[in-house]
Amino acid sequence: MDLLRLLCTATLRSFATGMGAVLLGIYLAQRGVSLAQIGIVLSAGLAGGFAAMLLVSLRADRWGRRRILVALSLLGATGGVLLALADTLPLALAAAVLGMVNGTGRDRGAASVLEQAILPQFTGDRQRTMGFARYNLLQSLGQAFGALAAGLPILLQNSLGLDVVASMQAAFLFYSVLLGATCLLYLGLSPAVETPPRAVAPTVSPETRRTLRRISGLFAIDSIAGGFLGSALIAYFFFERFGVGAGTIGALFFLAGLLNAVSHLVAAWLAARIGLVNTMVFTHIPSSLILVAVGFAPSFAIAAALYLLREALVEMDVPTRQSYVMAVVRPEERTFASGVTNLVRLGGWAVSPSIAGLLMQGLSLATPLFVGASLKIGYDLLLYAAFRKLKPPEERQETS
Repeated sequence: MDLLRLLCTATLRSFATGMGAVLLGIYLAQRGVSLAQIGIVLSAGLAGGFAAMLLVSLRADRWGRRRILVALSLLGATGGVLLALADTLPLALAAAVLGMVNGTGRDRGAASVLEQAILPQFTGDRQRTMGFARYNLLQSLGQAFGALAAGLPILLQNSLGLDVVASMQAAFLFYSVLLGATCLLYLGLSPAVETPPRAVAPTVSPETRRTLRRISGLFAIDSIAGGFLGSALIAYFFFERFGVGAGTIGALFFLAGLLNAVSHLVAAWLAARIGLVNTMVFTHIPSSLILVAVGFAPSFAIAAALYLLREALVEMDVPTRQSYVMAVVRPEERTFASGVTNLVRLGGWAVSPSIAGLLMQGLSLATPLFVGASLKIGYDLLLYAAFRKLKPPEERQETS
């Protein structure tokens, strides 16, 4: 039952994140916020998530995982309400920070960190990667249907006669309701999700510290690259470059989410045959090359087709990466390891959007795509060189 609750919360939270990411940039623009300021708001939301993730990494096992998860869901819901009311830049910034508003479109916040640490408690080594694949499958489906729900404002405009701003405000209130629902689910979690008392304040081994330093440095590069490629900025790219509306972009992101979902299961199948690190690298590099092509696409149809092809590959490293990190540390170190690695990633995401906004405004709309793709290719090559010989337990058993 605990696992089912966690899968449900991940789905609801991803739905809200997917919808909010498509609408956020367009909503703020309708409120009179400039492109450069939109980037600052996106960074502010990720900075709020960074602070929450730091707290989770250092204190969640001591204070109680369920208690922290409930608090995070309440803060997210409150931030959504404030965002719906935000008619000035300072209020939008406050809403983004408090609510840890995630404009990347990917559910990679503090709550996800704790859920990733809990998940291996319900699987063995050989089922760990598939467990993460199913978890990410539901996240991607939630994200996909959330992106599709970005058409809600248009529905409200046509059926109730609301203006553009009012209809988007209603959508962000719905966003808050979804996050509030996760709070109710978290309240029903059992003590089985908590860290055993003997491991509440574990001593992280020197070997684990070395591994986390190396892999976190690489994840920082990947996350900085990802910050240039968040859904809010890509949605704005399609909106401004090709003149397509939020409903069309939402439908595109819905299809992308479906491809992401399927790719997670394919990643688990592939990892069982060629290994976790190989799966991460050999699927990620082609996705970055395809993204470069998106920036040169002459029409929306071609750009959309290329974007969907990229989305069929880009998320295959997610369940494999999560599984790999949890595999190479001790069970009592998992919250710390999940927190540190995700903290680094979120920090990189927080830095990039404001820079991306300036690049889009000062150079060209496609510049962030080129920068992000180049950084990701560099990350993949370095990851393969550094970690191809460090095997998770199931792969060591097969070679012994």
